[in-house]
Amino acid sequence: MVLRVPIGIDDFRKLRELGLEYVDKSHLIRELLDRSGVEVVLLPRPRRFGKSLNLSMLRCWFEKREEDLSPLFEGLSIWQAGEQYREHFQRYPVIHFDFKGTRGRSFEESWGAIQRNIESTFREHLYLLDSGKLNDWQRRDYRAILDRTADTALWRRALLDLSGYLHAHHGEKVVILVDEYDEPLHAEHFHGYAAEILAFMRVFLGDGLKSNPHLFRAVITGILRVAKENLFSGLNNPGVYTLLSKPFNTCFGFTEAEVAALLSRNGQSALLPTVRAWYNGYLFGGEVVYNPWSVLCYLDRQEEDPQPYWLSTSSNDLIRQILEQHALDLEPAIEELLLGGSIERVLDDNVALGELSHSEGAMWTLFVLSGYLKAEKRPRGPEERAAHLLSIPNREVREVYTTTFRNWMSSRIRGAGGRLEALTAALLRGDAEVVEVQLQAFVTDLLSYHDPGRLHPERVYQGFVVGLLAAMEPGHQVRSNRESGGGRPDVLIRPVRAGNPGVVLELKVARPGKKTLEEAVAEGLAQIAANDYAAELRAAGASRVHGLSVAFDGKRVCVRRAETA
Repeated sequence: MVLRVPIGIDDFRKLRELGLEYVDKSHLIRELLDRSGVEVVLLPRPRRFGKSLNLSMLRCWFEKREEDLSPLFEGLSIWQAGEQYREHFQRYPVIHFDFKGTRGRSFEESWGAIQRNIESTFREHLYLLDSGKLNDWQRRDYRAILDRTADTALWRRALLDLSGYLHAHHGEKVVILVDEYDEPLHAEHFHGYAAEILAFMRVFLGDGLKSNPHLFRAVITGILRVAKENLFSGLNNPGVYTLLSKPFNTCFGFTEAEVAALLSRNGQSALLPTVRAWYNGYLFGGEVVYNPWSVLCYLDRQEEDPQPYWLSTSSNDLIRQILEQHALDLEPAIEELLLGGSIERVLDDNVALGELSHSEGAMWTLFVLSGYLKAEKRPRGPEERAAHLLSIPNREVREVYTTTFRNWMSSRIRGAGGRLEALTAALLRGDAEVVEVQLQAFVTDLLSYHDPGRLHPERVYQGFVVGLLAAMEPGHQVRSNRESGGGRPDVLIRPVRAGNPGVVLELKVARPGKKTLEEAVAEGLAQIAANDYAAELRAAGASRVHGLSVAFDGKRVCVRRAETA
């Protein structure tokens, strides 16, 4: 049996009427209704994990209309869940507002797109103008939205006003569905028009969702949980359930059982280990979850070898900005992840976009909530903050680290231009004074994210230097912690061709009250001499080997040349 797989269809009704393959996520309705004390639910999930399709399903279930849509739900779990759920079927007016397509390079571009989307939402309910439930000034305001002559205050309260109009007409409170609420916020942060967009969003969502007497339920989706102090400052206790939360953990993405069933129906059960290696690995509230977009693309295209289908589906401006700004700082962690390891970090899933440049917790949370890292909660003591073990979830995501992410990080380093060339040239001639000057400049400008004294300083500085010198390849091989002579030098710069110079770098870190910068650099010099770290480079045919001891104290650098014979 060949499955009729929906690719790029996020309209629940269309999918069901065409008889396309559908993995039942209707238990989302049950979970929403079971939380009767929570009016507003925020469900951040990575892109292409079924957010828009789920909102479309919710609209078909809740929206009051003359046409009977019950055939769409036949055979789904919600239809068998009991009368207490079916009593909500097609009962409420629904406002379905979508922020997709509202990111722009300027405030004017983004604001124009938001206005068009509000206008389109009002046009879906044109019958209200002739309902007899609106007074003259309400009809005037409604038409001002339609012809886009509304003033700023009217645009800002549009969600609240429309919910009131619908409540008055239908006699039932309103269900509000907001898709991709954070899309314009990503753009405003990246392009620098934060204040204007946030001023609108605070009132538009705040008035529409906070203590709204016309509201029955609201569901908001996006990628991030944007910090309440930035956006939801006026919203009383929304139910926020990120992918780190147990509630709603199987409502987005595919579980192992769901993928196994898909493959079985397609006669491809033997492919489960392959699909698991490529598209599995996420943990949503402790539940193992597959990337649904990639699984469906793989089944649809029936290619022999899996491909990274998900990676090319949208841009990642915020991720790119972080990687370019902190390329050298992140190098040690990225290397550890690519080697199949993991890193332990304290996450902050209440992301403030303005803190991404200086908050480690916010930065790593961005990677997790965007789908680029798996987060496994670690045990903690009674007075410790909860930490998570972070790792790359699967082979598909590993591809983006080894290609796209690496390219972005390298471009940041290459942007240093002549300074990097001056540094590498000085290394190859053993000029300690110039190396110190150039390294000092790089440390001052680029090593700005971590506090080296707090986060394994030796590893931070070593990753920094190795990442910086990666530009020397392919003419030289830059390796760290390799056996050479009587020990392991921190960094070796080995010539690919015999007859060219090589470099040994021993890195040391000063420690307040224990070791000064001068003592640290002297310790490195002694270590280079005592352990004959130049042995491997001499064996490789290096014409001359330069030994350099490099010591760090915060953002201070000291470099001295060692005799390597």
